[in-house]
Amino acid sequence: MSDVSIVIPNYNGMSCLEACLRSVSEQTGVSLEMIVVDNGSSDGSRNYIQEHFPQCVLVCLDQNYGFCRAVNEGIRRAKSPYVILLNNDTEVRPDFAAHLLRAIRRDRRRFSCAAKMLQYQNRELLDNAGDYYCALGWGITRGRGRPSAEYSRGSRIFSSCAGAAIYRKELLEKLGGFDDAHFSYLEDLDLSYRARIHGYYHWYEPEAQVFHIGSATSGSRYNRFKVLHSAGNNVYLIYKNMPFLQMLLNAPLLIAGFSIKYLFFMKKGMGKDYRNGLLRGIRLCRDHPDKKVRFRVGHAFNYVKIQMELWKNILLLVRM
Repeated sequence: MSDVSIVIPNYNGMSCLEACLRSVSEQTGVSLEMIVVDNGSSDGSRNYIQEHFPQCVLVCLDQNYGFCRAVNEGIRRAKSPYVILLNNDTEVRPDFAAHLLRAIRRDRRRFSCAAKMLQYQNRELLDNAGDYYCALGWGITRGRGRPSAEYSRGSRIFSSCAGAAIYRKELLEKLGGFDDAHFSYLEDLDLSYRARIHGYYHWYEPEAQVFHIGSATSGSRYNRFKVLHSAGNNVYLIYKNMPFLQMLLNAPLLIAGFSIKYLFFMKKGMGKDYRNGLLRGIRLCRDHPDKKVRFRVGHAFNYVKIQMELWKNILLLVRM
């Protein structure tokens, strides 16, 4: 059995695959299994992988089912007790997997460990050092655009970015994996939130380093597809993970947060997309009531800790 399985979702990522798969195949200090899940690519990705990286387990889906379905398919096929999820538009250092594996093995309560993601074109600047979530209903990317040296210590984070993170397969299965209804965006935050409710935590591991191009599949940082899905998935995330009283408590800040975001996207000409995204989120809540996390008295203290962090994380916005 391999020490770790690396699952890479792919959709028309031909331009990125060579650098990504080559760097993964050159990992040192661990034995690993490479799994590429192809979401119905039409750019020759499948033939390229079969020809140049025959050691990969290639899972071919008949169409683009989104990030969640793809990684869930890969996780199900993984034969190792630990699974690393990795975006196809990345290149990793040779000891990347070994550092993540050591980090998650240090504490059984670590549900996931996130790598230090650096910008591909400017490798001294951060792309992601873990994610936070706040009571405004905003996800916060930790460290984006900041010098890498400022984030050289490991620390607890609210959520791991699934673009480069390790998970315990046993716990992924226990919590139901990634929710396919998200399709793409915020699915990692949703999973991390669920893990927090159950008493686990997430860790940022700066020694595990990956260079990330970013938006290689969907396009620019702000685009209609991303705005639509992010807005809807955020509504769904809140519905799923917050008990009614917690939603009521946060309602004033959530309304303010969604209103500010709406004005922001209106100025960018995407106000309609944001409104449609919110409506999509309401439909997700209506269509998937079974996905809502049931409140348990035994988790009450975890909810309190999460709420305190949601308030505290608003201060991070002031410092950015």
